[in-house]
Amino acid sequence: MRRPARHLALAALAAALFCALAAAMETKSLVGVDEAIRADVRALASPTLTRVARSVTWLGTLGVLAAVGVVALAVFLHARRRDAALFLVVTMAGALALENGLKFAFQRARPPPFFGSEPETYSFPSGHALFALCFYGALAIVATRSMRAAPMKAGIWIATVALVAAIGATRIYLGVHYPSDVVGGYLVAAAWLWVVLAGERRLAPERRT
Repeated sequence: MRRPARHLALAALAAALFCALAAAMETKSLVGVDEAIRADVRALASPTLTRVARSVTWLGTLGVLAAVGVVALAVFLHARRRDAALFLVVTMAGALALENGLKFAFQRARPPPFFGSEPETYSFPSGHALFALCFYGALAIVATRSMRAAPMKAGIWIATVALVAAIGATRIYLGVHYPSDVVGGYLVAAAWLWVVLAGERRLAPERRT
């Protein structure tokens, strides 16, 4: 199977899993699981862990991602990597559209937060999870393309996965999302990243590998 076809197949799988999750959420089938996980996570709370969670969750906010994104775009353009800049812009533009559209479509109310105030947006899917995977995942894809050293590639991907997972976990810990919101955000992000990867040759046919 060619790479674009493989990416589209993976995107379809992630989208199908998201649809199944959304259906379970809409029929209230996930209430017991969500509440049980929330209770278990709440039992782990401590002042130190709360401070760490607030710091980590900050790395998934739109303000931080926008600031880092501007720096990344400047670096890409300076290095004449217009393909990388376009990849990041398309990925994040689509992520923003998907997050807003899906939240409005499902309009799931937020759970009672454990710490701080309740965000004003809807709950499903988690924007932090969606944006973090799209943004940091896109940077990892671009960064590892020109690398030949397997250990360095692996290190970047391990760090990326750990960061994205930690950001999602903080949303559950802080109580501002149900666990299914976070999983939903990851599934949407994965589907979209694979779609962009499948179509990037048309977006930037001159991309260097």
